[in-house]
Amino acid sequence: MALKHEPTVPYHSAQDALRVLETVAQHSSGVLDTEIGRRTGLDTDRLAILLRMLRREGYVEQVADGAYVSGAALGRLASAGERDQALHEKVQQTIDRLRDTVGAAIYLSRYIDGEIHISQYADGPATPAVNEWVDFRSSGHATAIGKSLLGQLDHDGRRDHLSRHKMARLTSRTITNERLLLSRLGAQPPTVPVLDLQEYAIGTVCAAVPITAGSSVGCLALSLPVEHAHRLRRAADSLNRGAAPVLLSMAI
Repeated sequence: MALKHEPTVPYHSAQDALRVLETVAQHSSGVLDTEIGRRTGLDTDRLAILLRMLRREGYVEQVADGAYVSGAALGRLASAGERDQALHEKVQQTIDRLRDTVGAAIYLSRYIDGEIHISQYADGPATPAVNEWVDFRSSGHATAIGKSLLGQLDHDGRRDHLSRHKMARLTSRTITNERLLLSRLGAQPPTVPVLDLQEYAIGTVCAAVPITAGSSVGCLALSLPVEHAHRLRRAADSLNRGAAPVLLSMAI
């Protein structure tokens, strides 16, 4: 199965952040932002944004003279023995913070061995998770998560998935015509969030953005009660901007 990867905003941010981390790692006694900028070619404003994100995530720390050194979170992720647990905890911290920032339940999903998996999520009393009344694995045609993941596959990969999962009508808004769904997936720009406007469940709207590391296909998604639908596009844009730390954690 071939993948259809195109660079997204989170991808570019994560790649730039990795260049910054590599530069910092090469200077065990610390390196100033001016030198980081010179070595990476990043302009002052762009670098400042990335350094703020990296400090918040614990990947770099600033020492007394203003220089940057590698942070504790980076050390934990780089340790082979602790990596899986450290990655799970780091991603959970990040999506918990996204939940609070965006004001919506947040989901991290992966496409593994031809199936949709929700690997982690963050909800709360004020940001309830969607009620999984139909297994997410078999309802990819109706969810923002499913459409984002399928959108990252090539045409044959999408048809293979749909051949194994019947496109059931879950609400009056659900697309059940394969040709129509494939057409919409093919026309979806990778940099624009995929939306689910009560296609999976009446009373819930969702959005998803792709986060692809290496050959894996993944996405970050949010859900809101329909009475907050007016916030969906703004929340989706915030989700897109906030996806870079998750992608970065997976790429380290």
